Amino acid sequence: SWCTNYMFHHHLLHCCSQILFELSTIQSSTSADWFAEKAIDGNRGLQQLYTGCSSTLNETNPWWRLDLRDVYRVSEVVITNRKDCCAEQINGTEIRIGNSLENNGTNNPMTETDMTGRYVIIHIPGDWKILTLCEVEVYGYLAENLAVAGTAIQSSTSADWFAEKAIDRGLQQLYTGCSSTISETNPWWRLDLHHIYRVSKVVITNRKDCCAERINGTEIRIGNSLENNGTNNSICAVIPAIPAGESYSYSCDGMEGRYVNLIIPGDMKTLTLCEVKVYGEGIHQ
Repeated sequence: SWCTNYMFHHHLLHCCSQILFELSTIQSSTSADWFAEKAIDGNRGLQQLYTGCSSTLNETNPWWRLDLRDVYRVSEVVITNRKDCCAEQINGTEIRIGNSLENNGTNNPMTETDMTGRYVIIHIPGDWKILTLCEVEVYGYLAENLAVAGTAIQSSTSADWFAEKAIDRGLQQLYTGCSSTISETNPWWRLDLHHIYRVSKVVITNRKDCCAERINGTEIRIGNSLENNGTNNSICAVIPAIPAGESYSYSCDGMEGRYVNLIIPGDMKTLTLCEVKVYGEGIHQ
């Protein structure tokens, strides 16, 4: 179909039923059969009054969330309100986009022009609120993940948890799509982007099955040096913690470099990465 064709070419993310049923929606609560997925069923609800809409219960800070399954550069979000009554209930609704699931995603930033993120969150702050959505349409482009064209290496390898598994988009495979070092001193993983980029952010996905705390204290370093296996490059961020199976985004504010290094300083450390995504722009030389 027209919509599927555009989705395939990553030119347009359009909330039509045959695509977004493959994605996932969730909301803070559900009123009767007004399920979260009805907001992306391709029916704006105008012909059927409210029957094609999602709705929460009357509650504090109700929210609705769409998982796009990948990071998109979102240019526009179109919301259709209910037609039968209560149009004012949507007043004050916030649209947030980002990669965090903290506080059910409501800590992500408010929408601006061309925001990037995996999650689209619609949220009404306050008490005694009902969030009803008759259609949510999201337009944008698949953000370019620079990591997939890179080459990965790590300080050691545990069994078949090879370095390149951290850039294979293996989110559905629990830990089988992850990289891992053995337990050692100062384990590291390094991505060669093959060209120098201004890195805007790095997104890290932690393992889901166990041992989520092992990633605590990991340093993200970016630069052009291979001295000390690249671990002397400048620090973009230090990871305090990432909950099991979740993806956290770290802003690098345009740091320049060919190499992205992750290292855990200390003894008896194991570095496991289930996905590393890198976003930025090339430097024209």
